[in-house]
Amino acid sequence: MLIVFEGIDGSGKTTLSNRVARELRRAGLSVRHVREDGKLASPVSEGLRLFTKNPRNLALTPMAELLLYAARETQLLEEVTRPALAEYEIVIADRFLYTAEVLARWGRGLPEHEVRPILDACARGLQPDRVFLIDVDPAIARARRRITKLLAPPQGTSSRKGLAGVGLQARLRAGYRALAAEAPEQWSLVENADVPLDTMVGLLVQEVLRLVKGDVPSSNPVRARPAPPLRSLAEVRGRFLARLDGWMQEEPQLTAWFLAGLEGPDIDERRSQLAGKHPEVIAYGLSGLTDTNAWELRRQLEEAAPVHVLGSLRELAADVPEAWALRERWETRKQEAVAESLGGLDSERAWALRERIYFSAAEQVVGSLAGLGGERAWRERSRWLSDMGGEAALGLERVARIACRSIRGVDDDRAWEWRERAFEVAPDAVLRTLDGLDSERAWEMRERHVARAPRAVLGTLEGLDVPRAWALRESFGVQCEEALDSFVGMEGATAWKLRTALADTWPAATVKNLGPLAFTSRGRTLIERLLESHPHDFALLRQAVRATRDTTTQEIRNASA
Repeated sequence: MLIVFEGIDGSGKTTLSNRVARELRRAGLSVRHVREDGKLASPVSEGLRLFTKNPRNLALTPMAELLLYAARETQLLEEVTRPALAEYEIVIADRFLYTAEVLARWGRGLPEHEVRPILDACARGLQPDRVFLIDVDPAIARARRRITKLLAPPQGTSSRKGLAGVGLQARLRAGYRALAAEAPEQWSLVENADVPLDTMVGLLVQEVLRLVKGDVPSSNPVRARPAPPLRSLAEVRGRFLARLDGWMQEEPQLTAWFLAGLEGPDIDERRSQLAGKHPEVIAYGLSGLTDTNAWELRRQLEEAAPVHVLGSLRELAADVPEAWALRERWETRKQEAVAESLGGLDSERAWALRERIYFSAAEQVVGSLAGLGGERAWRERSRWLSDMGGEAALGLERVARIACRSIRGVDDDRAWEWRERAFEVAPDAVLRTLDGLDSERAWEMRERHVARAPRAVLGTLEGLDVPRAWALRESFGVQCEEALDSFVGMEGATAWKLRTALADTWPAATVKNLGPLAFTSRGRTLIERLLESHPHDFALLRQAVRATRDTTTQEIRNASA
């Protein structure tokens, strides 16, 4: 019997499939999991997975990607899954050929009549006895993945799939749900939200045992309780905090993550509850906060999570005394994190600190020069390149990525020479260096590569109020919500037209996009409408909390002025 777990990245399918496999073994069944603990049992399949993941392969076309994904799953089927079916009572797979189908059709836009014959040929008649679709809000899935990366930073580069932007996850989720709706006799929808993990594992084990006995399983074995509609904007904060409190015992790190960037006594209370057990996540969430409670919490957490506390300084201005005191306390113990906290700072104090820690944290010092194009910055870059012996000492790709971090937002000839040298091995990193650039060379590069990497390209448009920027936003906004992140707080007919057009496609990003416009009656009306139209969108709820908190604060200030 073949049992498949499917779902978007971060849905929890790997955790659930492994737990279910262990429980079935305890029940006396012989079970083979072909991706035990998240690693494909076929080395060939694992190699293909790493190839398709590598952002170096930016030029990979949708059809070539489909064939590689199909090859990965076919190799696993032939090498591991089919032999296991002859030996074990139950074979569990974390992903099947459906992954390739959903990515190709819903993710990349290939037509069904081109995709299905390829995957049918690969399957050679093999179909799962049951597919558990682990369904989750993409915002929650994304948070789970980012927490994992925060606590255990991955070796190597980010995923090529991530270059498509957050919207890809939403499209993939829609694709999986469409496949499940087409074949309810084969698929079961499992809603992985607000249901304790142990409860979910127990229900799934019972579903598999029913299959073993020949009974008909449920098409919806695990369903979350739907939230009632919001009756007013005043309910937003209470609803949001209630959701976080529901995760406090089962997924406290998720609660800690979604507290990031928020202020208020109720938020501070929850941070304090979680700080002792999850200091890294709480410290990360202090980024950009400068209130008294934030500084006190940094002081409390710096011994337990110094790297993340220092990381929370990156968005602060150069002249914050508390930030400099914190850097100086850790200057001799965490030089790399201290150097990274200096990103973009051009003060004499910042340069003096770079000089003192250079030989202990050269890569991070060079990376902190983003946005700095003067002779002093270029002397530091040249020094680094010379000190490490050119490109051989660290490996070409690593050198290229460090160099790209250093030249983000720099538009002189030397920066373009570095981009040209780096593009072959780190094209995604090169695209991210175009932050805020309005030169012809920058626009040509954006327009040439935006279709392959819309997230990376649109992310460089922040603050650009020029026709070519609006043209890219309008062309890719429907598929990539990062278009909204690039004109936060902008007013004017063009900005409002695009904001309104994308509002129901990306409601949470639209509220975030309002920025200070949330203080206006037009902004508040838009927030209220979106909450009414999308009452179950958790990301929207969180952004509305931020906007309404800021709005309330602004209203108090206006009243006292």
